[in-house]
Amino acid sequence: MGMRNNFKAVTGFTLTELLVVMAIIALLATLLLPVLSNAKAKARRTVCLNNLRQVNLGIRMYSDDSDDTLPIAGGQPVLWRYRELLQGYFGLSTPPSPQDKVFACPADTFFYDLRPDIGFVYVPQRHYEQVKYSYTSYEFNAANQITNIPRQASVQSFPGIGGCKLSSIKHPDKTLMILEATALAPYSWHDPKSPVAMPDGHIIPMFNNAKNVVSFVDGHTSYIRIYWNEALSGHGRYYSFAFFYNPPAGYEYQWSGD
Repeated sequence: MGMRNNFKAVTGFTLTELLVVMAIIALLATLLLPVLSNAKAKARRTVCLNNLRQVNLGIRMYSDDSDDTLPIAGGQPVLWRYRELLQGYFGLSTPPSPQDKVFACPADTFFYDLRPDIGFVYVPQRHYEQVKYSYTSYEFNAANQITNIPRQASVQSFPGIGGCKLSSIKHPDKTLMILEATALAPYSWHDPKSPVAMPDGHIIPMFNNAKNVVSFVDGHTSYIRIYWNEALSGHGRYYSFAFFYNPPAGYEYQWSGD
């Protein structure tokens, strides 16, 4: 008896086809990763914007209960100590802690600590987890209460609104109220850059047009550029910070209340 074997061809991908598919997947991943990264960054900024709206409202409520007077700390660094005055306005009955997320920027993952002996030091920790900063990512525009800080001769006084009457601020739509701590330097949690190393070994993390989330006296929030004048900064233990002076024309904000 004759026998006949019938073989049916098995279809599948060739090696060339598999390589083409893998190349397409790699290309799509390359194109999508920046989109996903930008979406995550935008989501963090949105959370930060919402946080600042709430903190801003808390300060306005505090002012309403304090004869229209913005926070003042009697010689204490009210830039961050304002935080301790607001617990009750957020229904918080315990002392400030890192668990109070309304004071925590989700992009806050590092900061530069200024130390008298060696200058700026990079700290790979969250600013809002530091007890000395009262567990907050945000600082109050109150540099006008700072005293006994070395400054350039061209800087006669620091602008700010600490202890001012809320109703006395002439441009509430431009005057800063609460902002990310990095804006005072300035550098950025959202668009960071490597610090500049100076010949004497000091590093300078500040740079002009650092992007920061801020809120204004009138209650609105924004993601803006912060001006820094490098020409005013020395190369040693003295540094020029953004909050030392109002920016030139073309910027969306001012530090002073006049």
